[in-house]
Amino acid sequence: MSQVDRPITIVLVDDHALFREGVREILEAQGDLVVVGEAGTSATALELISQKRPDVLLLDVEIPGGSAAHTVTQARALSPSTQIIILSMYDGPHLLRQLLQAGIRGYLLKTVHRYELVSAIRSVHFERDRLVLVVSPESLAQMEGAPSDVLTSKEREVLELVAQALSNRQIASRLNTTEATVKRHLRNIFVKLGAASRIDAVNRAIDASLITPTR
Repeated sequence: MSQVDRPITIVLVDDHALFREGVREILEAQGDLVVVGEAGTSATALELISQKRPDVLLLDVEIPGGSAAHTVTQARALSPSTQIIILSMYDGPHLLRQLLQAGIRGYLLKTVHRYELVSAIRSVHFERDRLVLVVSPESLAQMEGAPSDVLTSKEREVLELVAQALSNRQIASRLNTTEATVKRHLRNIFVKLGAASRIDAVNRAIDASLITPTR
């Protein structure tokens, strides 16, 4: 079975069993999504991540036993290929920035429609450099307004190459580094610029005179 044909495996973490049940029904009705485990605490979640190595982790931002940032960091260490999406009732810019820096690939308010949740799962699974944010405009605006957020020289170098439409692999080759390092730089760039995509990051950097437009 090819990567595209097989179901996307998901671990669902929330301390409310009724919420988990509802989300599970929504996901498994799609046909290409399967929940392989559920947890209500950080410790149980990490055990499941270690055992199941799911494609996607859906994680409530407020679960017993540990902070969301700690859980994200530990989950990524246990299963680096697992893409993490946060589900939350709260989208303050400080928390959002902290979790993006920890390595999440998506942040969705629990008020999203089911199709937005399903689309986010598919996006982060199939488009590995995709970041999915469904949050309030106020939160994004506050993230964008942080004056101390400047790009490092290496981040600017990476973004200059992104502006030339190079892939992560091509950028890694050009800079004599790994694709994983390029992706890490891009995640940091997205956080610092409040960008939702590669094109958005390039446009924001050009507008802020952080990089030079390509001719």
